[in-house]
Amino acid sequence: MAMLGKRRPPRQRSGASGLQGRHDESPERVVEPGVSAVTVQRLAHDGRGVARSASGKALFIDGALPGERLEAAVHRSRKRFDEAHVRELIEASPERVEPPCPHYAQCGGCDLQHLTVAAQRQHKQAVLVDLLAREGISLTTPPALLADAAAGYRRRARLGVKVDSEGRVHLGFRVHHASRLVDVEHCLVLLPTLEALLVPLRELLAQLEAPRQVGHLELVAADGVTVVVVRQLRDNHADRQRWQAFARDQGVSVGRLTGRDAPLFEWLGDTPDLAYRLPGASGELELRFDPGDFLQVNEAVNAQLVATTREWLTPLDGERVLDLYAGIGNFSLPMAADGAHVTAVEGNPAMVERLTDNARINGLPVDARQADLSHEAVVVALLEGTEPDAVVLDPPRDGASAVCRALVERPVARLVYVSCDPATLARDAARLVHGGYRLTRAAVADMFVHTSHLESILLFEHCERQPPSQGA
Repeated sequence: MAMLGKRRPPRQRSGASGLQGRHDESPERVVEPGVSAVTVQRLAHDGRGVARSASGKALFIDGALPGERLEAAVHRSRKRFDEAHVRELIEASPERVEPPCPHYAQCGGCDLQHLTVAAQRQHKQAVLVDLLAREGISLTTPPALLADAAAGYRRRARLGVKVDSEGRVHLGFRVHHASRLVDVEHCLVLLPTLEALLVPLRELLAQLEAPRQVGHLELVAADGVTVVVVRQLRDNHADRQRWQAFARDQGVSVGRLTGRDAPLFEWLGDTPDLAYRLPGASGELELRFDPGDFLQVNEAVNAQLVATTREWLTPLDGERVLDLYAGIGNFSLPMAADGAHVTAVEGNPAMVERLTDNARINGLPVDARQADLSHEAVVVALLEGTEPDAVVLDPPRDGASAVCRALVERPVARLVYVSCDPATLARDAARLVHGGYRLTRAAVADMFVHTSHLESILLFEHCERQPPSQGA
């Protein structure tokens, strides 16, 4: 097995990473053992190129694009397939572009910058279609696309902090498939206000008395407020003062989460009001949040997700809507502003409090409840107690198995499913379709541009008899 268990080499990519496309008319190439001359057939769901070696074994190749001829070097061998990277690019795809980020060859934060943005989005649409097709669900038209800017879109990010054996402090993101960090001074996808903090933060970390106590930093951009949350194991008085000075100098709010098993949070200074805004039926809605609350990283695409949900469920005025995995009210409040009678259910008690406060601040009558949605009986009781006309669910990555079982047992007329994991979405969609629902609309939300991460939204309607093909 080739290099099994060893640290894989950095990804080799186009442009800054040394890959230059060239045309070679020679029909045969002499390659080293462990290196295959291949033509890439397609992109896998995770964005890697798929090819076959001379022996017929499948290769998953980092940084490779469909139609490209290249030499692929295996860095990990498995029973059914090998994992490889591009050793030499012989003929490049017309969709290949120079990665705009100088850290792209090493950084694991993005994995599709070598592909045009248009092609990235087409790939994500194709992934959703393919995963649904594997469950026997066909779409008569391609999924719609919800998208915005390709750069400067992330309003939240976590940066790792490490101190090497020589005492040098490193701040950045993990190397692809490795634990070490790539020092980053620029980040294409961060909001400019967050990117501007990278160099000052590294300089501050190098001045701390106890930098090894810092595990990571979290950056958050709210309306008019920029936040740095420091995750540390132990307190240090001198370093506390340095962080306070940093907050004053940079005009940011700094909070610290200190401890190992039950960390305690504190603001180093005044408590900021953190909020973002969403369009409502009669003006903007203000949603307040705490640093640890779930927050969609792409504000513009999140607004499109909410608008799409409202559009698909129109008319909402007077309708009873059950919003599951409701968070701080991202979908609940706009639907309530449209006149819906919303019952919002969230598992995290602290976020239920925030949701209740947000409804009060905006003058909206949302019924916020705490419940564990991993139990089918709990969901059935909610459905029977609220008798909703429509359900909205935005579950975590592992999907909503119990919720979907309950929705089959106790059907609703319309169901909007927002997903951050296409595989679990396809699994849950199959359960719904086999249980009497029909998929009527679908869209891909490009929440994480330049990555293979796929966010999507589906609309299901309940029907008595299931047709052989699902339309969208």
